Amino acid sequence: MDECRFTGDLFRWDAQEAWFFVTLTEEATAAVREHPVPPRGFGSVKVEVTLTSEAGETTWRTSVFPDKQSGRFLLPVKAAVRKAHDVDEGDSLDLALVVLA
Repeated sequence: MDECRFTGDLFRWDAQEAWFFVTLTEEATAAVREHPVPPRGFGSVKVEVTLTSEAGETTWRTSVFPDKQSGRFLLPVKAAVRKAHDVDEGDSLDLALVVLA
C-alpha cells in the first residue's frame, strides 16, 4: 500500500483514561483492509504514521485497531507526539499512514 493521507479529530477514549485516538476515514480504512497482513491480536494492523503540523513532522510505528461501532480503524496517538505538536482532544490532525508488512 502506498501512503494514505487523511485528516481526523483527536478524541479521548474515556473521560478518565489517558488513551487518545483518531478514527481513520472510510478511505483510509479501505486502504488498510486492501493490504494483506498476517492476523494479529484484536485484529490490529501494524502501521507507520506521520503527523504534520506547524511544529513539524513526527513519524512513529504503532498498530491500528478495528472499531466495532464505526466499522473503521482507530489510530492511537502517543502522549509524546501530542505534546511535541501541542495537540489535544478535539484538534484535527493531518496524518499520513503506511501499512507495514
